[in-house]
Amino acid sequence: MISNKKILVTGGAGFIGSNLCERLLDLGNAVVCFDSLITGKIENIQPLFEYSKFSFIQGDLRNMEDCERAVAGVDLVLHQAALGSVPRSIADPITTNAINITGFLNMIEATRKAGIKRFVYAASSSTYGDSPNLPKVEAVIGKPLSPYAVTKYVNELYAGVYHKLYGLEVIGLRYFNVFGRKQDPKGAYAAAIPKFIFALMNHTSPEIYGDGLQSRDFTYIENVIEANLLAGSTTNEAAIGEVFNVAYGENTTLLELTTELKSLLSGYDAAIGEVEIKHAPERLGDIKHSLASIDKAKTLLGYNPQFGLNKGLTEAIDWYWKEWSGK
Repeated sequence: MISNKKILVTGGAGFIGSNLCERLLDLGNAVVCFDSLITGKIENIQPLFEYSKFSFIQGDLRNMEDCERAVAGVDLVLHQAALGSVPRSIADPITTNAINITGFLNMIEATRKAGIKRFVYAASSSTYGDSPNLPKVEAVIGKPLSPYAVTKYVNELYAGVYHKLYGLEVIGLRYFNVFGRKQDPKGAYAAAIPKFIFALMNHTSPEIYGDGLQSRDFTYIENVIEANLLAGSTTNEAAIGEVFNVAYGENTTLLELTTELKSLLSGYDAAIGEVEIKHAPERLGDIKHSLASIDKAKTLLGYNPQFGLNKGLTEAIDWYWKEWSGK
């Protein structure tokens, strides 16, 4: 869908960004990976240095000169970089704000000044905040429940302003609980699925916050790559300036998730099926339920996700078993 372009992927050494870089290179594009390596990892992109059309710039979104260096000669920007995690934003709202808001503004301004037409950016389902509506539809949001959610909503507002004032072709993608290969299972702010997989692989209980009945629309990395390729290449004028849910369109409780993980992992190690699940107190800032309507993305972008939870987990677990078993 995108080929023979020079594409900047910010946050390109991160989980989502590195997968995007690899796919874009396989499609014949030149890829510039821009990352501070605060949360991104050089090992995520190490194999990509074998591609003649791959280049890496280590820099910081908070530094405008770094952003300007990154956009030089680029045809398209896929802005994935951010300081993720709701709990991290609660612990350190200042740094989250600086990277996610000031950094975003630097990046979109550098894009505009460089004369690049299109800017696709990673938005977040956290923007729905305290809205009780299910499924989540793009036009109906609530009040943010965390500093992280505030920053991602401000990104959408800035993108809208840049579209209206400067004609920049912006498209926002509200990711819902993305998981898959290269997602780090360790660390204080690891996401649920890799953290749970790693715990079970080591015969320890995943820690579920609350009763486990909270639900999420878990979204495999391949669906996210598809959405970025579509957003980067669409010629549908109705899609420009819009924001879209990127999800599978089904929700799963954390209790259901752990049951599925134990079942799949038992195929590698039967003892995993006997691991007990433990609970911890609920976390501040967490939403109770998340389920996306993907009708808008289907209609305007042609989005058609191929990976449901079981198919995605099957692929992800195979990768984790090869990369992380015995660690």
